[in-house]
Amino acid sequence: MSKRIAIVGAGAAGLHLGIYLRKHNVDVTLFTDRRPDEYADCKLLNTVAHHSQTIEREEMLGINHWPESCYFGHYYYVGGPQPLRFYGDLKKPSRAVDYRVYLPTLMKDFVSMGGQIEYGTVSTDDLELLSENYDLVSVCVGKYEMKSLFDTVDELSPFDKPQRALCVGLFKGIAEDETRAVTMSFSPMNGELIEIPTLSFDGMCTALVFENHIGGDLEILANINYDEDPRAFLDLMLDRLEKHHTSVYERIDRDAFDLVNGSKDLLQGAVTPVLREGATTLKNGKQIIGLGDIQATVDPVLGQGANMATYSSWIIGEEIVKNPVFDQRFFEHVENRRHDRVQCATRWTNYKLSSLASLPQEFMQFIGTMSQNRAMADEFTDNFNYPERQMDYFSSPDRIMHWCATYA
Repeated sequence: MSKRIAIVGAGAAGLHLGIYLRKHNVDVTLFTDRRPDEYADCKLLNTVAHHSQTIEREEMLGINHWPESCYFGHYYYVGGPQPLRFYGDLKKPSRAVDYRVYLPTLMKDFVSMGGQIEYGTVSTDDLELLSENYDLVSVCVGKYEMKSLFDTVDELSPFDKPQRALCVGLFKGIAEDETRAVTMSFSPMNGELIEIPTLSFDGMCTALVFENHIGGDLEILANINYDEDPRAFLDLMLDRLEKHHTSVYERIDRDAFDLVNGSKDLLQGAVTPVLREGATTLKNGKQIIGLGDIQATVDPVLGQGANMATYSSWIIGEEIVKNPVFDQRFFEHVENRRHDRVQCATRWTNYKLSSLASLPQEFMQFIGTMSQNRAMADEFTDNFNYPERQMDYFSSPDRIMHWCATYA
């Protein structure tokens, strides 16, 4: 019996799921309100890095279009009276591609494989009709009204407001370090900065993701208006970089430093982390499945969102292909398989948001030990691919201290 699947949303999660299903000859229709040719003129969507596990899935799907734009590890900088600098290798390279390039490319891949795209807005009221016309509906668009259909997992959603004020942009005028790598810079009690080598429309540039503590010295970066006075914006950012994120500032050419394409390449705002149930039942009794941001909205500080979402896409795709019907047992299979990855990515990110605000003793011990042991730094860095392994270490102070003792 042929299966007909509807996917609402054409982000990375929806496209990975759609392409997986087309690879297995499943009939798929994807619903989105943005056409491929509209991405070139839109504002920066995010600054997403795909870890090597995601790139391996892209390779298997035949959508690895950017093999030469990878990076190979993480530089770490921890500020304070005695700053720490160290490096960790990735076992396999990761990559960041501007989603205004990435998403329309995958949309074209999907269509070339026989997938159907319907353009227009899908509301919550439309979901019941879709559920009647298709065997399964997957919702992976991050609109609030869609998210509200899925119950919050309260015990894994500890925050009722954003924990960081975000300022995110694509910049020029920053030299690469000796090895092309991400830099993770920590300014205790003020904020974090993630520097990501990123491929955009005109080649390689640098994404800067400022994760600023609310009420701290860096919060102003999330609120100052670039267009009102670009020079004042850049001077303020350079001042804060010099003060708080020295290892990045040292590589900046002040005269060349700017957003690549003005405020079009800038995002400012905040995210309230929330984990939701992976499925919900509509008024007509049909169940639909949630994917991506609609299930897990995480702060971008650890770059887990798109990676766990596309992991879930693969799991859901496998279960759709091998299951003859989409009943309660189908949803149980999906949740049992993706639960640990999604839960641990959420918990690890939330731990970082909490620990970096209060700097508990065990976290300080972890940073100190890792800064002195390359093998530990390598393991920590590669575990960005495996948040469940990371939570094996960070789930309690005793586990952190045991990990430190192993390497010390």
